[in-house]
Amino acid sequence: MSLKPLNNIWIRRQQCPCGDWKCYIRFEGNESSCLVTKSELDSSTTTTTTTTATGTGSSLYDNNTVFMPYVGQIFTTDDDAFEYYSTFARKSGFSIRKARSTESQNLGVYRRDFVCYRSGFNQPRKKAHVEHPRERKSVRCGCDAKLYLTKEVVDGVTHWFVSQFSNVHNHELLEDDQVRLLPAYRKIHQSDQDRILLLSKAGFPVNRIVKLLELEKGVQAGHLPFIEKDVRNFVRACKKSVQENDAFLSEKRESDTLELLESCKALAERDMDFAYDCTSDENQKVENLAWAFGDSVGAYSLFGDVVVFDTTYRSIPYGLLLGVFFGIDNNGKAILVGCVLLQDESCLSFTWALQTFVRFMRGRHPQTILTDMDTGLKDAIAREMPNTHHVVFMWHIVSKLASWFSQTLGSHYDEFRAGFEMFCRAGNIDEFEQQWNLLVTRFGLVPDRHAALLYSCRASWSPCYIREHFVAQTMTPEFNLSIDSFFKRIVAGPTCMQLLLEEVSAAASLARQIPSRFTYPSLKTCMPMEDQARGILTPYAFSVLQNELVLSVQYAVSEMANGPYIVHHFKKMERECCVIWNPENEEIQCSCKEFEHSGILCRHTLRVLTVKNCFLIPEQYFLLRWRQESPHVAAENQNGQGIGDDCAQTFHSLTETLLTESMICKDRLDYANQELSLLIDRVRNVAPANCLYQP
Repeated sequence: MSLKPLNNIWIRRQQCPCGDWKCYIRFEGNESSCLVTKSELDSSTTTTTTTTATGTGSSLYDNNTVFMPYVGQIFTTDDDAFEYYSTFARKSGFSIRKARSTESQNLGVYRRDFVCYRSGFNQPRKKAHVEHPRERKSVRCGCDAKLYLTKEVVDGVTHWFVSQFSNVHNHELLEDDQVRLLPAYRKIHQSDQDRILLLSKAGFPVNRIVKLLELEKGVQAGHLPFIEKDVRNFVRACKKSVQENDAFLSEKRESDTLELLESCKALAERDMDFAYDCTSDENQKVENLAWAFGDSVGAYSLFGDVVVFDTTYRSIPYGLLLGVFFGIDNNGKAILVGCVLLQDESCLSFTWALQTFVRFMRGRHPQTILTDMDTGLKDAIAREMPNTHHVVFMWHIVSKLASWFSQTLGSHYDEFRAGFEMFCRAGNIDEFEQQWNLLVTRFGLVPDRHAALLYSCRASWSPCYIREHFVAQTMTPEFNLSIDSFFKRIVAGPTCMQLLLEEVSAAASLARQIPSRFTYPSLKTCMPMEDQARGILTPYAFSVLQNELVLSVQYAVSEMANGPYIVHHFKKMERECCVIWNPENEEIQCSCKEFEHSGILCRHTLRVLTVKNCFLIPEQYFLLRWRQESPHVAAENQNGQGIGDDCAQTFHSLTETLLTESMICKDRLDYANQELSLLIDRVRNVAPANCLYQP
């Protein structure tokens, strides 16, 4: 038996962050279900739900639509007839098999005979020349139940009709809990085959594999759509193929990663800005590989304040984890800034990935890095980026809740989920801590290891903890879709490791070429600050600010005696916010921390500015990253006008250094703007006789 070839080398990463290697997240469409671990298997009892999994797969017919066949009944194909008769047989307590077929030169096969599984008699076999031959009892007893089909072609249309039918059996029919054990109805589907092979390679005996599958599916003991004998036969048949396949994949991984490394070397010779690095083991086999394109390094110089490190996908055939570093541009789109292939998910591998990434980006660390929940990655970030805020995407947390708690809580899971969403809206840390303690105590989750994991990482994912961390607009559904569309171009179809570099480059290039779906909306408030923002911000950033500006009119402002302003919704649907406005320095702050979180002013601050007759937004609240034009774009345009490569590269490096140093504080930025204005005037006065570029 040969293993079915994989249609795609990339699958979603399934390892559970709880640290137990036998516990993993299972993705099925948009749903995920947690699979129990070996420790749970040892401690659990056979008390499970009474749901019976038939496992027969999708069918055109079910027990409610199938009645006893009759002579003259018409089917479109003989396969439809067999499926109909098979469904009827299962409902009645027996199974069927295909018997004789008759064909002619003109019609091909024109007759099909389907009979009861106990039809006919077993023919005696030649006894093997062994000392103790096995005597197998036959189930065939000459049963006469049958259904014969005949093909008929009328006006060019083919039909199959029942020419003979008998439902007379000379044996007892089986009950439903017995008929499902007949060989015809025992099937191991592809998803179960993959799980069985994984557990078998991990050293689980067959009886434990069966028990584990029963617990995962929530069925009673012995109610799987197959029996232990089927699992044993399947594992035995696959064992040789698995060994051969592992040896082949090991050799293929070595050769393909070497080819990928050679592709990186060739690209580095053509593009001086392309960077790559790798590590090797004692046998000089490639372990980890990282690379970054030249334009990615340039984009990072402007949009490197927030980085997303996505480790969603890994390759089972190659045994490698794919990590992709993304930034977010001023149009809210994901931009590629680097890629890594890691041999495992250890803290050591993640440490190397982060070190290499920072080196590619010329030593600049991001303000914030967003990842999935992973203890090894968390430790690596704390070690290599101590001044960088680490944030875990909330949707990664939410996608795991059902996996972790649905089986434990049963019918109470929906109630728990509602409570979880409620305390995620806690306004401050003390309120969060109080509601968390009440929630885990109420549902008996105090000793649960997944609940403990969530609580230990609360400073990375809870909104009240991460509110002061700058994440731009990376936590919006639109940005998540932008990343998904990037990965779909890489992992959606069959691929190989040698082409990964080209596929990533093509996906990044296509993402840059796709125009932003945002256009400037028409003005909605006629307020001067709205018109001001429209002339400074990109369409994406302006649409976000405009929405806040439109909603701000629904808020009332109360000035306190000591200076702050209390802002609340006129229906009191939200908690109050405290806004501090300093007109002398034109500085404004809100307790909701929206500007610190996204870089765009919130509705509360905009409302206070309006009430205080401030017709324009202070300049410092238009971040450079959200403005229409960027130095990075200008540098690219200049490179495209034919200026010498060496001069362009030198000038590009100088402008990046100037930008980095100027963004440290407002005084530096003001000084740079002033000096640049003088420099531009001087450059314009230079005679064009010795210009590098002649039109």
